[in-house]
Amino acid sequence: MPVETEIKFRVDDVPGLNHRLEDAGFHLQTPRSFESNVLYDTPDRRLRARTEILRLRSYAGRWTLTHKRLPDSGPGEDTHKHRMETETAISDGDSLAEVLRSIGLTAAFRYEKWRTEWADGEGHCVVDETPIGNFAELEGPAQWIDSTAQRLGVDPGGYITLSYGRLFDTWRERHGSQAQDLTFAAIAGNGGQR
Repeated sequence: MPVETEIKFRVDDVPGLNHRLEDAGFHLQTPRSFESNVLYDTPDRRLRARTEILRLRSYAGRWTLTHKRLPDSGPGEDTHKHRMETETAISDGDSLAEVLRSIGLTAAFRYEKWRTEWADGEGHCVVDETPIGNFAELEGPAQWIDSTAQRLGVDPGGYITLSYGRLFDTWRERHGSQAQDLTFAAIAGNGGQR
């Protein structure tokens, strides 16, 4: 099972980052598309307690189911974030959501974003426009991440290894928000502060 290695970083200028990606030899893989995610868990949040997720995603006309967990050996986080990831394409996300509910799982957290995917043949960069700000993720071998970040002008001090759920928790605390999900509607209903 492969270990996914990635970092996030904040993006102040999405068009500027897109130009830097092109200049660095990246090719557009998926144009800007809406993405909706639901994390499922037991009612007592056992998956979250074990640093695991079960995610149902709808993105660019495709559905995927993903399970992520800490690696069997090595750190979950150092300068980079490391997770064991198992992912599969599914044909009917709504039916799978009903199956997950039927076996006792609950929709514990929802998050949305507009995502653009780029690739250079060795790794991927996704640019995410979320309700709480813009971020990019670099995913690939750790050495590739560091050299690509340098080419894009990203300081290693700006690396983020938090999930969108944890970034949302931090944002909620900072803004005193009562929003329960990281969706455009929920954030707009809570003042829309970024």
